[in-house]
Amino acid sequence: MATRPFRDRPDAGRRLAAALVDFGGRDIVVLGIPRGGVVVAAEVASALGVPVDVVVTRKIEAPGEPEYALGAVTQEGEAIVDRQAAESLGADEEYITAQIKQKRAEVAERVRRYRGDSPQPTLKGKTVVIVDDGIATGSSVGAAVISVKKEEPKEVIVAVPVAPRDVVEALRSDGNVVVCLETPGHFLAIGEFYDAFEQVSDAEVMRILARGAERRVAQGRRRGAAHRAREK
Repeated sequence: MATRPFRDRPDAGRRLAAALVDFGGRDIVVLGIPRGGVVVAAEVASALGVPVDVVVTRKIEAPGEPEYALGAVTQEGEAIVDRQAAESLGADEEYITAQIKQKRAEVAERVRRYRGDSPQPTLKGKTVVIVDDGIATGSSVGAAVISVKKEEPKEVIVAVPVAPRDVVEALRSDGNVVVCLETPGHFLAIGEFYDAFEQVSDAEVMRILARGAERRVAQGRRRGAAHRAREK
């Protein structure tokens, strides 16, 4: 394509935040899908004035095609597999079982690495915004939605810069609010819609989450001070 819609992930995040401005003022939690989605989510969270956190998923890779997802594993270890796609791409039960075992281990390790001893933010009754840097098959975002809905949020919003039209419609048909800036008819890979789409490191994700934790502590102090002032 001659002109890519986004310079980089921070640019996509700022533009996505502008599309989410009407959701400001609600009791919101912003969750990024690591790794690239966390960079986008940080811009959204900053614009909405809330901390950023993560929801961890790992895609189940097709044999010989690691960029193509046959499904995903949720943060709780639940596996969602597209059996029809697996069969068409030659992924037998032994392969799928091995992939699920590997991805469960990777999810558990990432949760430990990113969150440490810190608990997951409370999602019950909240408006939860799930952010990624784009959607290809929808497996990772779908797994994230499943994880989040188990916590009984008031509302789930999937917010992404770019995704295929059919995937957006599938997410909406499941009762989710979807905010997507670009829905191109021709879609090969997320990176083709960015001028710069470098790999995001774990170190960068952890720096972003540390800043989010600092914001959460500061907000708690402000709420505590406001509560004490009302009691006087």
